[in-house]
Amino acid sequence: MSEAASTRSPSDGASMRDRLIQAATQLLVDEGLPSVQARRIAREVGGTTMAVYHHFGGMPQLLAAVREEGFRQLYERLLTVPTTDDPIIDLYQLAMAYREAALARPNLYELMFGRSQATDPTPAGADQNYALMHAKVQRAIDLGRIRPTDPVAVTAQMTTLLHGYVALELAGHLSALDDSLEQVLIPLSRSLLVSLGDQPARIEESLAKTQGPAE
Repeated sequence: MSEAASTRSPSDGASMRDRLIQAATQLLVDEGLPSVQARRIAREVGGTTMAVYHHFGGMPQLLAAVREEGFRQLYERLLTVPTTDDPIIDLYQLAMAYREAALARPNLYELMFGRSQATDPTPAGADQNYALMHAKVQRAIDLGRIRPTDPVAVTAQMTTLLHGYVALELAGHLSALDDSLEQVLIPLSRSLLVSLGDQPARIEESLAKTQGPAE
């Protein structure tokens, strides 16, 4: 913790709230959910446990804020994916960025998705991430790689495929495979794209461009 951060008062509204979120997020990433306790978090920010209850009302509310932070950080990561002249490459790169973010911080990913309930409010960041995928799908339709169809349904299909794969990969259920990316995610993605009207040869051309030049 920096000297400037350590001299801030726990009553310093927004800055203390943000520090609590960041401390809880880092504990979750580094040590897992059992470590995310009010006493540990307070110690990380140089405050007391009362700061958690003052700013959030309790640990469930703080965890909800951490979940929102996870979606915000994922959104920032996905925003770095460049747009090319090939919408299928763009969808592939977006999926790879999503997967890499999940593999890098599985504890945070589990909190974001695995512990949410249907009655929980949807984090704003989750809607933003979904909108990015929707925009990529719409562009694939506009450029003729996917037949004119409902982009909302296609976005849901692609998101379900990607999330399902990542969840199984993180849980270790695909560990028996030599290369689950090549053996599961990419073949399923090919099949979905073909069912949506893309041509197998064009899909292979797009995928080949993502591999870079042969050594």
